[in-house]
Amino acid sequence: MPDPNGFLRYDRRLPARRPVPVRISDWHEVYPPAGEELIREQATRCMDCGIPFCHDGCPLGNRIPDWNDLVRTGNWDAAVESLHATNNFPEFTGRLCPAPCEAACVLGIGGGQPVTIKQVEVEIADAAVARGGLRPRPVPAPTGRSVAVVGSGPAGLAAAQQLARAGHAVTVYERDDAIGGLLRYGIPDFKLEKQHIDRRLAQLAAEGVQFRTGVDVGVDVTAEQLRAEHDAVLLACGALQGRDTPETPGRQLRGVHQAMAHLVAANRVVAAAGDGRPALAVLPDGTPIDAAGKHVVIIGGGDTAADCLGVAHRQGTAGVHQLDLYPEPPQTRDAARDPWPTWPWVLRNYPAHEEGGERVFAVAVQEFVDDGTGQVKGVRIAEVSVEKRDGRRIVTPLPGSERELPADLVLLAIGFEGTEQQPLLEQFGVRRNARGAVDARPDWQTDADGVFVAGDMHRGASLIVWAIAEGRAAAAAIHAYLGGVGELPAPVDPARQPLAAR
Repeated sequence: MPDPNGFLRYDRRLPARRPVPVRISDWHEVYPPAGEELIREQATRCMDCGIPFCHDGCPLGNRIPDWNDLVRTGNWDAAVESLHATNNFPEFTGRLCPAPCEAACVLGIGGGQPVTIKQVEVEIADAAVARGGLRPRPVPAPTGRSVAVVGSGPAGLAAAQQLARAGHAVTVYERDDAIGGLLRYGIPDFKLEKQHIDRRLAQLAAEGVQFRTGVDVGVDVTAEQLRAEHDAVLLACGALQGRDTPETPGRQLRGVHQAMAHLVAANRVVAAAGDGRPALAVLPDGTPIDAAGKHVVIIGGGDTAADCLGVAHRQGTAGVHQLDLYPEPPQTRDAARDPWPTWPWVLRNYPAHEEGGERVFAVAVQEFVDDGTGQVKGVRIAEVSVEKRDGRRIVTPLPGSERELPADLVLLAIGFEGTEQQPLLEQFGVRRNARGAVDARPDWQTDADGVFVAGDMHRGASLIVWAIAEGRAAAAAIHAYLGGVGELPAPVDPARQPLAAR
């Protein structure tokens, strides 16, 4: 029984972030662990609604009121079990997910203060480690069936764990030199320190999952070979094709890069430093892509742009401008535009924004300015109006509003166009659709029998909770395809969409 007055007695509170001067001098996580008193207080604010709309906000179907009340009463072991019943990797989602569950919390109606669901979640996940580690679960007798998982991001790893726990032999193939996908090389350590990934991988390995790194499926191993060695294949290669602006004058200049190139290089530097190896932030061809001492312009207003902002601060930038095409969003939900419990369009301030830099809204780059040697020295921007006509976005520069910003390094963080065009697609006989994603039938199979797809490769660039949910659902479909005994949980179907206003 929850505390019916908890939300009246306690306000919403989060643990204090580490001070800006301290945290930008290292790569450790922004948030320190919260004390048990604070987390139990915040869990007490959950009133276990008759209809918990937070369940609709979260595609994983997390039993949020259940584990909130278990934390409130100090029953941490049961809270850990309840949380892991629906989420393979709560230490990832608790750190990285923007929490659509909180947007759907009943306490948020009318501009109220939703429960700090995400913070409670991450503290439960950390409690699992503190109270004995992430113990592997007993695996049943082998089924004799084998599955290849291509891609080791959250979708691939969630599917791999579910299938291994059902007794199937699972091998995860990753073209990078380490397992984790974007969790490893796309997310900065100040949001997710890599020890969390390594602990979880140890658990998966103990449960029988095999990992093969440095293997580019379609190049190093053909689809034909993979299908000969395994009874089913899951494609979970992500959506890494960054959106570009080739029509903008000066796009070819040195110093103009995709945001992910900057993030990957920075992550490799941090990983090397942890191993005691000196390293510089460079592209694969050796080109430096470090913000130290440079004026940086980040184009884009989302998570990736904020990640680049935080990285630039830690690299010692001389100054940063972050450009957003759209007007500055409101501070609170517009009930007419985004009625509760849908995901609202509001101004989202990330920890990186309080570390420095200037955000500029309702502007678009007109030209990347050449310094005369083929190196970018600035960006010419103009204020713009944006409207939708017949499903198309029309951007109109406002006359007389142009100005130039200094820029030695420009990072394009304007979204993703879907999964990359790569040899494995043709070899498996699957095609990208108009969104750059790979379609799935209701049973999560592609056009090729026995070849399944999940995560961003199917959905397009999305949230980590959707990746894990799709990985779990695809694993259930693969288990059924292989004739496995019983059913695995399938929280979503391929057609399900986020809770949003239509």
